[in-house]
Amino acid sequence: MSTSQTVIKPDHQTRRRHFIFNDEHEQLRESIRRFVETELRPHAEEWEEQTFPNWVFKRMGELGFLGLSYPEEYGGQGGDYFCNIVLAEEMAGCDCGGLAMGVAVHTDMATPPIFAFGTEDQKQRYLVPAIKGEKIACLGITEPDAGSDVAGIKTRAVRQGDEWVINGSKTYITNGHRADFIVLVTKTDPDAGYDGFSLFLVDMDSPGVIREKKLEKLGMHASDTALLAFQDVRVPHENLLGEEGKGFYHIMWELQGERLIGAAGAVAGAQRLFDKTLQYAKERTAFGRPIGKFQAIRHKFAEMATKIEAARQMVYSTAWRFANGEYPVREISMAKLYASRIACEVADECLQIHGGAGYMKEYGIERAWRDLRLNRIGAGTDEIMLEVIGKSYGL
Repeated sequence: MSTSQTVIKPDHQTRRRHFIFNDEHEQLRESIRRFVETELRPHAEEWEEQTFPNWVFKRMGELGFLGLSYPEEYGGQGGDYFCNIVLAEEMAGCDCGGLAMGVAVHTDMATPPIFAFGTEDQKQRYLVPAIKGEKIACLGITEPDAGSDVAGIKTRAVRQGDEWVINGSKTYITNGHRADFIVLVTKTDPDAGYDGFSLFLVDMDSPGVIREKKLEKLGMHASDTALLAFQDVRVPHENLLGEEGKGFYHIMWELQGERLIGAAGAVAGAQRLFDKTLQYAKERTAFGRPIGKFQAIRHKFAEMATKIEAARQMVYSTAWRFANGEYPVREISMAKLYASRIACEVADECLQIHGGAGYMKEYGIERAWRDLRLNRIGAGTDEIMLEVIGKSYGL
C-alpha cells in the first residue's frame, strides 16, 4: 500500500542541467549572466537608438568571453563547443538582439575560419587581437545580387604578383562600420564553379575599402549593418585564408556552426520572452482574476513551452554531435529552421498576450518581436534550410 511519503510527485521546478553541461559550464553561465545583467542590459534602450559601443568587445575580451573555445595559446579559455552555446544563450538576457548578433558575428562567424584554416601568422595578427577584443571582425558573404545563392557571388580577386586585387561589393554586413577586418568571400576563378572561390583577410582601413552606407533595418537596431564596396583593394598573398579555390567549402563549414549558434540564441530569446510574459500573465488581471488563469491563455503557454523545449532538445543533441566530431548538416538545418520559426511564433504570442502593452515600446516585447524575425532570414533562410533538408534525403 502506498503512503503519502512514497508517492512520487511530479517535479515541475527541477533545475537539473542537460547532460552536455558540467559544473564549469554552469559557473561560466553564472559569470556571463552577471555581466549581462549589470553591464549590458541597463543600456538596451539607449543602444536601440545609437547602436552599442565598441567598448563592449574590449570588456568581453578582458573577461575572456570572446575566445571561450579557443586554445589558451591564442588567449582563449580552452573550453569546448558547449561554452559557445552557453554564451549564445546568456546573451539573450541583454534584451538587445542587435548586441547579441554583433557579438555572435565576431565570436562564432568571423573568427572560426581563421582558427580552422588560418596560418600561424594569420592567427597571431587577427585571431589573437580578436579574442582580446582589440580588433573587431565581420564576415562578408552576401552581395546585392547574391544572398542565399552563395555560388552567385561576383566579388572578384585577381592575382598580381604577391598581391591580390579585389573588386566588388557586400551588403547586410553586421559590424561592417566598426570592424577592423573582414573575412571576405571572393571569386578567384570564374570558370571553376564551386572550386573558384577563395577567402581573404582584408583590413578595413585598406585603400579602396569603402563603407558606403549604414543600412536601416526592421529590428536589430543596436547593431551596425553596412553596405561595403571594394575598389582595387590590394591584399598581400599571405592574407589568403585557407586554400585557394576552397573558399566555398570553407564558408559552408563555417555556416554550420553559425546556424547552430543562431538556433541556440533563438531558443534562448524565445525562453526569455516566455518567462517575461508568464510573469505578466500572473500579475495582469481581467474580469476579476489573473489572465493566466483563463484557459485560452493557459493553453497558449502550454503550446509555447512545448515548442521551446522541443527546439532546445534538438539544439542540444545536435550540438553534442557537432562537438564530438560529426558534421550533421541535416540536423543543424532542422534545428536552425525549427528554432527560428518557434522563436517568431513565441514572440507573436507573447505580444498578443500582452495586448496593447505588447505593442508599446516600454515593455520591450515589440523590440524582441522585431529582432527575432531576422532568425528566419539570416545565416540561411527557411527556404534554404528546407532545401538542404529535402536534398539530404536524395530528393
